[in-house]
Order: sequence, then structure tokens, then C-alpha cells
Amino acid sequence: MIDTFLVALIVTWIAYGTPKIEASLWIMMIETPLKLVIYYIHERIWQYVWKDKQIQNRDLIYKTVSWRIFATAITFFISGSILGEDAAGVALAIALTELVTKTILYFIHEKIWMRVSRGRIRNAFKKIKSKFN
Repeated sequence: MIDTFLVALIVTWIAYGTPKIEASLWIMMIETPLKLVIYYIHERIWQYVWKDKQIQNRDLIYKTVSWRIFATAITFFISGSILGEDAAGVALAIALTELVTKTILYFIHEKIWMRVSRGRIRNAFKKIKSKFN
């Protein structure tokens, strides 16, 4: 969310000479729940594909690229819709800037997440819950 807001704010500031705070907030507020739903579906598909497979860095790259294709298209269309028809170039700049920043952030996230064994977090929450019962 923060990355989306900051990228939209900085790109609109550069493009228009003044930051479009309200538009940046709207882009963030519409994009976030939509991407959460699509991201969940994307994750479920990859978990199915990877079932019983040893995951390699190459697999993480494929997953990262597939997600960024969807996410960048969503950012472009939402930004364009909010900024108006004459702002296709600005919407593209927002989407392409996010492509770079979020690809890096996503890959780092995946590398960290793969270090957590499956079920470990769920088991930690079960232990916490059992202490309160």
C-alpha cells in the first residue's frame, strides 16, 4: 500500500509539478483490495503447481514475473481510470515504476518466506490460541 501511494505521489508530482495526493490515495485504496483478491488466487495456483516439489530460485522468478504481469496491468488501468483519459502516459509511468520497485520487494519477500517451513506460522497461532482457552 505504501509503495503504491508513494510511487503514485512521486510520479504525479514529477508529471504535473504538484503531487496529486487525493488521486494517489484513491489509486492505493482501490488497488489494494483488488490486488489482495487476485494475489490470493495467484498464490493458490502456484501452491497447486508446486505441490510436493522442491522450490528453486528459478521457480520464484517465474512466480514473480507472472504476478508482476497481473499487478502491473491492474496498476495501469486503475491509475488511468483515476487520473483520466489524458493521463495514459502518467498511468504507464506509475505502473512501470511499480514494476521495478515491487518486483524487488516481492522477490525479497519470497526469499524470506521460503525460509519459514509450511505450517510453522499456523502452529504458532494454535499455540497462542491454546494458551487463552
